[in-house]
Amino acid sequence: MEKILILDFGSQVTQLIGRRLRELNVYCEIYPFNKVPPLDPSVKGVILSGSPCSVRDANAPQVDLRLFRGRLPLLGICYGAQYLAFKGGGNVEAAGSREYGRALLRVTADSPLLRGVSPQTQVWMSHGDTISALPEGAQVIASTADVENAAYQFQEEPTYAVQFHPEVYHTDEGARMLANFALDICGCKGDWTPDSFIETTVEALRAQIGGEKVILGLSGGVDSTVAAVLLHKAVGPQLTCIFVNNGLLRKDEYSSVLASYKDMGLNVIGADASAAFLAALKGVTEPEAKRKVIGRLFVETFDQYARRIENARWLAQGTIYPDVIESAGIEGIASKIKSHHNVGGLPEKMHLKVVEPLRMLFKDEVRRVGRALGIKEQLISRHPFPGPSLSIRIIGEVTEEKLAVLREADDIFIRGLRAYDCSGMGFPCAADPRRMATNLYDAIWQAGVILLPVRSVGVMGDERTYENPVALRAVVSTDAMTADWFPFPWDFLQDISNEIIRKVRGVNRVVYDISSKPPATIEWE
Repeated sequence: MEKILILDFGSQVTQLIGRRLRELNVYCEIYPFNKVPPLDPSVKGVILSGSPCSVRDANAPQVDLRLFRGRLPLLGICYGAQYLAFKGGGNVEAAGSREYGRALLRVTADSPLLRGVSPQTQVWMSHGDTISALPEGAQVIASTADVENAAYQFQEEPTYAVQFHPEVYHTDEGARMLANFALDICGCKGDWTPDSFIETTVEALRAQIGGEKVILGLSGGVDSTVAAVLLHKAVGPQLTCIFVNNGLLRKDEYSSVLASYKDMGLNVIGADASAAFLAALKGVTEPEAKRKVIGRLFVETFDQYARRIENARWLAQGTIYPDVIESAGIEGIASKIKSHHNVGGLPEKMHLKVVEPLRMLFKDEVRRVGRALGIKEQLISRHPFPGPSLSIRIIGEVTEEKLAVLREADDIFIRGLRAYDCSGMGFPCAADPRRMATNLYDAIWQAGVILLPVRSVGVMGDERTYENPVALRAVVSTDAMTADWFPFPWDFLQDISNEIIRKVRGVNRVVYDISSKPPATIEWE
């Protein structure tokens, strides 16, 4: 399968390069700059990402350009462009001031990279260094008012570089530039589709698993559901699914999820371990500590049930690409945003081999694959739900009392989203942007309620109250790597606030979180 390699120098938006290529139906893989895989004939091109570092730093991240320069089409972005210039004998120096934000790009020369791009177009800059002199053999192809060498190419080889970020939405014609590189310069066919993914993955799973048995943890979410159906298509009755009740699920979720799988032909076992999880979380307040506790018990519970399945040799997980990216980081350069209990660390405890059929997919790609597998839309369109469940929507220690309050408030919020008719308001469907949403739930990527660890004074009837506020969180996104808060109609916020305060004992104030990611994250913990 043809692919483009993206070498990550630590930029927080490297994954967006991958997203844009996948939108072109071009398969790509992201690797740390210091872990370049073998360049077999399937590799059609290489992209060098941005970085928070300067090429002038003594410990700047470096890669041996001789591995691919001149042999494969090459595109340097931001740090990648500066690295190509610096290593080629050009000059890179500190900019007079940090060049950040929108800029007007003027195309100054014909180039395959900029074919079809407007003579003047908006781009997004984000760098502290600038290329003051190009290497020998390089030609400038576009400039801005402040950056003369905003884009350049080498005349005797298919090597291109841009100091701006074509992968971000603020670069108006960035998708065209990446399409020029991937489809025209690299010669990719653009035929990586859900159907082709299913065909190749089912074949690979059969070869990988053979006749051995597999267990998989179901959560009711999109990722684990699609992973389960894909595995069932590949190995059928060799798969056993386990749905763990960790005591931190939404209202009635344990029973409703089990019921939703009855007609799908999956062998599903329910495992109620809620008492053990809540006991282990007693006194735990730090977010990462909560994740570690839940991850540990998740493994222990699985181990307990896996032992009941004779000859189980594989643990299947619904790991997707953002999980991998956020959990990894690059040591000393890109910070790890958070750990995911379904990424790494499990087989040592369970003595099982791990299989992750969705590991290289982004969330919207998982949904496209799910639809191609014939999974019902109710499950495909379900909002993402964090692995640690409601534990990270309770700021501080988790208790039964707090969970009861949060479940009721959350249930009112989610039911309200489903009931509100937004037909004609122009909101695209988050799970399928090709159609318009008919209710607020479908217009939103992810929503939930957060129970805050403070109290506020209120008045109910003639009595003073001193109870908890809750925060509503609702965002729109394409892959959870970036997200914006959702612009609710005022009447919806008013009605939901009133209903929560009237019906949920222990809550006397409702606020709405209007923070975007970045700088905030979608979840509060």
